[in-house]
Amino acid sequence: MRHAILSLRRAPFALFCLGLFLVIVAAALLAPWIAPQDPYDNAVVDFFDSNLPPGSPSGMGGLTYWLGTDALGRDLWSAILYGLRITLTVAATASVLALVIGVLAGLVSAYAGGWVDAVIMRLVDILLGFPTILVALTIMALAGAGTGNLILALVVAQWPYYARTARSAALVEIGQDYIEAARCLELPHWRIILRHLLPNAISPIMVVLTLQLAHAVAIEASLSFLGLGTSIERPSLGLLIANGSREILSGHTWALIYPGLALAALIFTVNVFGDRIRRALNPQEA
Repeated sequence: MRHAILSLRRAPFALFCLGLFLVIVAAALLAPWIAPQDPYDNAVVDFFDSNLPPGSPSGMGGLTYWLGTDALGRDLWSAILYGLRITLTVAATASVLALVIGVLAGLVSAYAGGWVDAVIMRLVDILLGFPTILVALTIMALAGAGTGNLILALVVAQWPYYARTARSAALVEIGQDYIEAARCLELPHWRIILRHLLPNAISPIMVVLTLQLAHAVAIEASLSFLGLGTSIERPSLGLLIANGSREILSGHTWALIYPGLALAALIFTVNVFGDRIRRALNPQEA
């Protein structure tokens, strides 16, 4: 870890992306306090302010729409902050659940071997044989739209990546002396897996987590864009982009551009930092 931290200190652009990502996360978490308007409260949203260009004042007074408004009269800056909040919540929840399921499956597969390894890995091969977005679309088509089903779809689509990575890292450690010593001491299998095997196989798993987080954000936005994600009353960035795309032919380009820039910045910062983490943990590339 010290080597990884020193490598990151020599990559100012990666640190800048990390800082920008933390700012985005902080803005999403603090949305109820820093957003000038609650875009989900119909009592404060004026429909007559719909499709106002950036910098326009509110018809009710006291508020300036610095990024303009959408077709429903919502302040676009506020809608983006709340949309980021939903997107990050869904992506982070799904990534953590997929991480837990996939890592446990991969470690058990590597440790047990035999038919257990064969069954788990064949299931992983089947899921990895299809594009991630197709797997998620299939789950959403069967389960229906909604935030809970969206998280379920992301977990099903992503856990095989963690399982494959965890198994590969664990297979390198299985033959090490400390694992054999733990077995000779007749320690419980769960303790060998969680206390000895997992800590030594965690580095590549953390790299996959950062990259899959960005992937989860992209998939969530894609499903929401198609109308299979979060509810219309509480739109994420993908649904804001979908709503903005319907207004682009009318010349209201800001309703599409600003949510798109927010989504691109979120994915870009996570990808750059994740790639730097991967290089930092690989001495041949660092």
